[in-house]
Amino acid sequence: MNDNGDRQGYWYGLESRKRMGAVDVLNALRDYRTAEAEMRRRTRASMGMGETDLLALRYLLEAERSGRDVGPKELAVRLGLTSASITSLVDRLVRSGYVTREPHPTDRRALILRPSAGSDQEVRGTLGDMHARMMEVAGTLSEQDSATVVDFLRRMRRAIDGMAT
Repeated sequence: MNDNGDRQGYWYGLESRKRMGAVDVLNALRDYRTAEAEMRRRTRASMGMGETDLLALRYLLEAERSGRDVGPKELAVRLGLTSASITSLVDRLVRSGYVTREPHPTDRRALILRPSAGSDQEVRGTLGDMHARMMEVAGTLSEQDSATVVDFLRRMRRAIDGMAT
């Protein structure tokens, strides 16, 4: 913070007021990401899951809603996991009652992973109030402001995705 109690530009230079406006946006975005990470930590703790487990369950729930079957191999690719790691993850999700393994309808050697009947309700129950509050805030934006925010976030994602690894 500076003498006026304002946040400094962190590692961003402050050559002009316009630049400071961009720094304010990036600081607000960082604050949002911190709050979101904390919310995800609370969700994982309440459901007794790790981050990857919750990502896997979310992917399986999305696939089920769109009518797609997902096997362990697809889930492993999606999450960037090895065969051994995906086996451990699926075993944990099955043991905890969040996922079931079913035989593939046409390939006897393959399995289909499905979220259990109560998984969707538990996730919705855990996250429902938070999602409702987020929708309420997003609903206050005009159509033009919504388009601006969506465009900004998509461009930020491309900027992050374009980082050299």
